[in-house]
Amino acid sequence: MNRKTVRAWSFVHKWTSLVSTAFVLMLCLTGLPLIFHHEIDDLLGAHGAWTPPPEGAPLTSLDAVLARALAERPGEVPIFMSFDEDRPVVNVTTGPSAAAAEGQMHFASYDWTSAAPLPPHSEGGVMDVLLKLHTDMFLGLPGMLFLGLMGLLLFAAVVSGVVLYAPFMKKLDFGALRLSRSRRVKWLDYHNLLGVVTVAWLSVVGLTGVINTLSTPIIAYWQADQLAQMTAPYRGLPPARAEASIQAAVDAAKAARPGAWVQFVAFPGGSYSTEHHYAVFMQGGTPLTKHLLTPALIDARTGELTAIRSMPWYAQALLLSGPLHFGDYGGLPLKILWALLDIVTIVVLGSGVYLWLSRRRAPATDPVVAELEPRPVLAPAE
Repeated sequence: MNRKTVRAWSFVHKWTSLVSTAFVLMLCLTGLPLIFHHEIDDLLGAHGAWTPPPEGAPLTSLDAVLARALAERPGEVPIFMSFDEDRPVVNVTTGPSAAAAEGQMHFASYDWTSAAPLPPHSEGGVMDVLLKLHTDMFLGLPGMLFLGLMGLLLFAAVVSGVVLYAPFMKKLDFGALRLSRSRRVKWLDYHNLLGVVTVAWLSVVGLTGVINTLSTPIIAYWQADQLAQMTAPYRGLPPARAEASIQAAVDAAKAARPGAWVQFVAFPGGSYSTEHHYAVFMQGGTPLTKHLLTPALIDARTGELTAIRSMPWYAQALLLSGPLHFGDYGGLPLKILWALLDIVTIVVLGSGVYLWLSRRRAPATDPVVAELEPRPVLAPAE
C-alpha cells in the first residue's frame, strides 16, 4: 500500500472516528444492561407478582379477554393483542383511536385462563429510559436516523482501521504488547489488539443497529408495497368495524399456517394492519424462524381469511436484526458473550479517546509521535 493510499484511508478513519466515537460509546454503555433487559425486569419485579395457573389449564376465549380489557378502558379501542411465549398471558394495547400515538396507548396484561387482569407493568423505569436513550435519544424518528448515520460512520471507521492495521503493524508481530514501553505505547497495543478481536462482532452489531433505526421507513414501505397488494380488492371501501370474533380470526390464521405460533394481532386502522382487517402475525417454532413473521389478513367483518404472505426480504432483515443486535438467539450464554464483547468495545473506544487526547498534548520527542507507530484501530487517526 503506497503512502497516498494510506493517507486517504487515514483521512476516512480520522473523521468517521471523530464524529461517531462519543455516540457509539453511549450506545455501548446503554446497550450493556439492555442485553439482559428481560432478566433485569424480572429481578426488579417490572411484571408484577403473579401466580401462574396450573400447567395445562384450559385457555379462555380471546373475545372474553378483549371484552375485559375494553371494559376497563371505556371509550378506547383495541390496537394490538400480543402473547407471552413462556406463560399463558395475553397483552392488550388500547388507545383513544387505532392511530393513537405511542404516548396515548395503554398496555395491560391478562391471565389467558381466566381473563383476570395481571398486576400492572411498571412504566418509566430505568430500563425504559435506557432503551429510549439507546434507540432515539428521546428525539423520535430524527434521533433514530441520526444514530443510524453514526452506525454507518462506525462501520466505515472499523473498515478503515482494519485496512490501516497491516501497514502500521509491519514492524511488530501480530498482537504484540510492548509492556516495557511507556503507558501510552502499552495502551496503544492493547487498543489495537482488542480492536481487532472485536472487529467482526462490532461490525455485526453496528450494521444490525443501523437496520433497526430504519424500522419506521421499512414498515411504511411494506405497507405501501406488499400490504397494499394483499388488500387491493378493498381499495376505496369505507373503513370496517371490527365485528368478527378475534378468537375466530386467530383460529383462521392458525388453520392457514399449521404449527405456527401467533405472536401478535394488529386491529383495523393500526400501523400494522388496514382499515378492514385483523392482521395476525405468526412466527415459526425454531430459534431462527420465530423471528420471521408471516402476516395473515382476516376480514374484520366476516372473519374470513383474505390473504397470507411471508414478509419480504427487507422486512425479514429488520425482524432478524433486532434479536441479533441484542444477542437474543442463544439464550443466556450468548447474552453473556455479547456483554463481554460489549465491555471490550467500551475499553477499545475509551482507550482510543485517551490515545487521541494524550497524543495531541505529547511533545515531538514522544516515542509514539516520533516513530511510525501502529495507529488505534477505532480511534481517530492523526
